[in-house]
Amino acid sequence: MSTVLFIHGLWLHSTSWQPWQEFFEAAGHRTLAPEWPGTPDTVAEARANPESIADHGIDDVTEHYKQIIEGLDEAPILIGHSFGGMISEKLLGLGLGAGAVAIDAAQIKGVLPLPLSALHSTLPVFKNPANRHRAVSLTAEQFRYSFGNTLPPEESDALHERWAIPAPGKPLFEAAAANFLLHSPAAVNTGNEDRGPLLLIAGGKDHTVPEVITRATAKQYRKSSAVTDLIQFADRGHSLTIDHGWREVAQTSLDWLGKQGLVG
Repeated sequence: MSTVLFIHGLWLHSTSWQPWQEFFEAAGHRTLAPEWPGTPDTVAEARANPESIADHGIDDVTEHYKQIIEGLDEAPILIGHSFGGMISEKLLGLGLGAGAVAIDAAQIKGVLPLPLSALHSTLPVFKNPANRHRAVSLTAEQFRYSFGNTLPPEESDALHERWAIPAPGKPLFEAAAANFLLHSPAAVNTGNEDRGPLLLIAGGKDHTVPEVITRATAKQYRKSSAVTDLIQFADRGHSLTIDHGWREVAQTSLDWLGKQGLVG
């Protein structure tokens, strides 16, 4: 029995991993899906208390999950989405995971492409510099562009109503400045030869983390002999972990983990 630790990204509550947890538990694995630091336990509480979510940056979140992992009996398998994917990569690079699946992971230091759709997706945060220290919500319309662009509007709006919460602006500002800073919190130890295997998953129609970012991320690992694979879901957007097709992504992740010998 393996332990699987799920890490959510910006604008989604950790309870959005519930179907994945049930799927992996049915396959015989223990699962955890802890919140980011400061995030309340429910979607309703998170929406009512955005100030508790604000001003947590990449290092804060990484340290938060590092402490959780250090309290476990074994190194977990890490599965992260968006900024949760970046955090999974950072933890794996630190040797704190048995392996990782990073789904539509936010760009790490060294990744240069910045497509217009990614800028548009994050405009609700970047339009005001003060948002660095605030938590920012997406409207249903903004969510449709950033997450649900491949979905019927009704499905996107339902996902927004069920899972969307305010997100701290700080990680986005940190990632945007990563390539201009010597010691950026968005840096990942991509050269680690001793880390566990990594699977990068790209949504081919993702507006928030376009496929070109995921492919550029994979190139950052080229100097390491550790396993780094990339799988693309050509017709999927940023909602691929929560929309009607989530099970295909979950099964692909489980199958890959099995091939790496990380799950039985």
